Amino acid sequence: MTIEVLKPDIAQAAIALQRISKKYKHFELKEVSFEIEQGTVAGLIGPNGAGKSTSMRIMMGLVQPDSGEVSVLGQKISSHEAHAKQEIGFFSEDMRLYKPEALGWHMQFVRSLYPNWDEVYAKQLLKRFGLLEEQQIKGLSHGQRVKAMLLLILARKPKLLILDEPTNGLDPVAKHEILTELMRVVEDDQRTILFSSHNTQDVEKICDSITFIDRGVVVASRPRDEFLERWRRIKVTAAENWTLPNVRGLKVDSQLRSLRVLIADAYSDEVNDQLLKSGAAIEAVETLSLEEIFVNSVMRGREGDVS
Repeated sequence: MTIEVLKPDIAQAAIALQRISKKYKHFELKEVSFEIEQGTVAGLIGPNGAGKSTSMRIMMGLVQPDSGEVSVLGQKISSHEAHAKQEIGFFSEDMRLYKPEALGWHMQFVRSLYPNWDEVYAKQLLKRFGLLEEQQIKGLSHGQRVKAMLLLILARKPKLLILDEPTNGLDPVAKHEILTELMRVVEDDQRTILFSSHNTQDVEKICDSITFIDRGVVVASRPRDEFLERWRRIKVTAAENWTLPNVRGLKVDSQLRSLRVLIADAYSDEVNDQLLKSGAAIEAVETLSLEEIFVNSVMRGREGDVS
């Protein structure tokens, strides 16, 4: 099998999607593009049905895009190329373990397939996750099954983890255990994680960069800290006939008599200067949570004002 080598800039990325499109009867992924640097944790956030799972399945070669290119760990990947997948650990909610068998049976099976299996690490994960090798899969709770699946993925030490909603439906303790382990994984700066969720709090805890996707379209993609630094809620008082200055990314969120609440997606001192010149008095400037940034990004994207 011939593996096509990509141009150097793309080859540096752990994952690179370039204008990926896929059309179904009731959904369309539309020219999705973003890159994830090696050794980082990236979050893919979107409402249910936004295109997160479709994007990840395309990355794994499980779904063939109608157009565009995808590379993983510097190699183009398709449903016909298994070579690049050896270094990828993929988790999806619809993956299933063999219920009649014990977790230890599954560990032996995966160990026989992957030479990089780390038995010492696997034993550590058993202890951290509160699992036993002799436990039958059919007797595990939802949270225990998720942890068992992640154990089988993590213990083979893949260079790239693609995790589709791994914390969905978990109780707070199980969620904490999994997020803590994922943070341990990236202490090795050569390993990369792509983590999808509709829960911004989970992603905010561990991710270096974040991509927002909605209705099959990427509406924003930036480093996490840049999102948090750029967005502000600004409360101003102004006369009834006051006009919002023409500042890119500045919008009125709500109004109560003379008080206006504004949202800025590219905040700087210049925004304050323009507001003061317009005759408004600035009462407060506040940071936004990642969830608020996500909601505002999605709504602006739907209005055609993508940041």
